[in-house]
Amino acid sequence: MKQLLSVSIICCLTLLCSCKEHYSDGEKVGTLIEFAKSGLIWDSWDGRLNLTQTGMNTAGEPFEFSFDNDRTDQEELIKLLREAQVEGWKIKLQYHRVQGWNWFENRGRFNYFVDDVTVLDKNFANVFRPNSEERGRVVDTIYVVIDKSQLKK
Repeated sequence: MKQLLSVSIICCLTLLCSCKEHYSDGEKVGTLIEFAKSGLIWDSWDGRLNLTQTGMNTAGEPFEFSFDNDRTDQEELIKLLREAQVEGWKIKLQYHRVQGWNWFENRGRFNYFVDDVTVLDKNFANVFRPNSEERGRVVDTIYVVIDKSQLKK
């Protein structure tokens, strides 16, 4: 009985000691492909960011993030992201990841929480929008393959 109690105490202490609020901090750049308020018990604002690299979309998985339900100072950021999704703006998300503090998803659906949002390009996805003073830019890479066997002498 004592051994079982000792093992359970050690397991509980290990779980509690492995929790960390700022497990990692970082930034991601891209365009929003999904942003909605959802949840079964606790509603939270969650989204997915289509990452960009040198102005082009990447082919990888989207970055999934949430707004922390424990914070009450994020209404302006939520409003900004809702507008960015509708308008197709290129944005930069500053985030932190938690480890072990979101067991029941009561703070948000994902363990990546938004700290700040910066709009990088308001015309990123709207290059041909009329009456726009600033124009976006299209960045693309073209690869040319030359088959030497097909060249005429």
